[in-house]
Amino acid sequence: MNDDRFGNDEYDFNNERDENRYYYNTGESEYYNGNYGDPSPTMDDIRKVVREEVKRVPKKKTPWLRIIIITLLFSVLSSMGTAVKVKEIVEAEYGRTSQSGEATKTTINVKGDENVENAIAKKAIPSVVGITTITQSNDIFNMNKYVEGVGSGVIVSSDGYILTNSHVVGNGRAKEMTVVFSDGEKTPGKLIWQDESLDLAVIKVEKTGLPVMDIGDSDKVSVGDKAVAIGNPLGLDLQSTLTSGYISGLNRTINMENGSSMDGLIQTDAAINGGNSGGALLNAKGQLIGINTAKASGGEGIGFAIPINIAKSIVNEIKEKGNFESVKLGIQGVDLKIYEKYFQVNTGAENGAVIIKVEPASPAGKAGLQANDIILKIGDKDISGMNDIRKALLDYRIGDEVELEILRNGNKEKVKLKFEEFMQTEN
Repeated sequence: MNDDRFGNDEYDFNNERDENRYYYNTGESEYYNGNYGDPSPTMDDIRKVVREEVKRVPKKKTPWLRIIIITLLFSVLSSMGTAVKVKEIVEAEYGRTSQSGEATKTTINVKGDENVENAIAKKAIPSVVGITTITQSNDIFNMNKYVEGVGSGVIVSSDGYILTNSHVVGNGRAKEMTVVFSDGEKTPGKLIWQDESLDLAVIKVEKTGLPVMDIGDSDKVSVGDKAVAIGNPLGLDLQSTLTSGYISGLNRTINMENGSSMDGLIQTDAAINGGNSGGALLNAKGQLIGINTAKASGGEGIGFAIPINIAKSIVNEIKEKGNFESVKLGIQGVDLKIYEKYFQVNTGAENGAVIIKVEPASPAGKAGLQANDIILKIGDKDISGMNDIRKALLDYRIGDEVELEILRNGNKEKVKLKFEEFMQTEN
């Protein structure tokens, strides 16, 4: 099956759209407008009042009094429907107050008439790049053609490593890649690693002294948190576009137009459009919490990002060793829920991944795993589907051993497995 349509500007999805499908962002031409929470016209007044009240209290002598004043002001203004905005202003200007009562300063410093988005833009835009690609493919007449694509990426090391989506680089098929920095400078890029199942890739440019994105912790993200997306929607003519909104959902599962699924995603109402793929999703501190990857076709303000914690171990190993060697079980499988629905059966398991086929020479084959086994756990990690398996395997390397918990014929069993290199047979 030819998947080139996922990464080029020429493919028209209009005939295939339905409101339950989601689409990669690279090269889409359809623009989604929506209400992303325009600031209240009284925000400048509120910001001014917050600062004036704090100035009246000596900072060194009575820090508790500062906190009380801000808290009271927040309580009063919350009745005016501006609580969330005020809280962001206070935290961005003066730091988030911890449960112990000590103010923890953030790296975002809002000054004068700035808002949080202004500060995030100054901090993060230099670390977001544009990525243009040329991919060779075959048309319906089996004739070679070259397709241009455009997406975004995030600088994760000063010596040139850039994190993006796998589909931005044609899932490894891109013949040429050019990285465009926020100041307009261009330089060739080289693919270092990609995994289509995770929709992540790392490319390298031969440059040093690059501005590195501040990486956050996606496990600490909550619904209602501030979310800012930076990327290149609709192409490089709109490079370094910033859109703002909130985290509107966590652990989302979506079905892509190629029939695959992605789960564990962050949902946001910050506008994400074609070309945003591989760009940054940031929190209120300007820290990277996700890599933008997909949008919904049937609604406005529904975009998705891959949590950054999935990529951390990959990025760290590539920065240290120059590459990332992923391990494989050697199975083909399907999510338990899909399996039960398709075959109209009840396996007795609540969650898991059902093995459909096992490669005989693979670690799974040597460990005795069989078709119809249901994988419940890998090590200490619960498995709810195939994506959980892919994420769990990121923690292991060739030579490592792990214990799997499986359900076989209604009975739970433990299986020990050692990861080894093997030659995968053709499907």
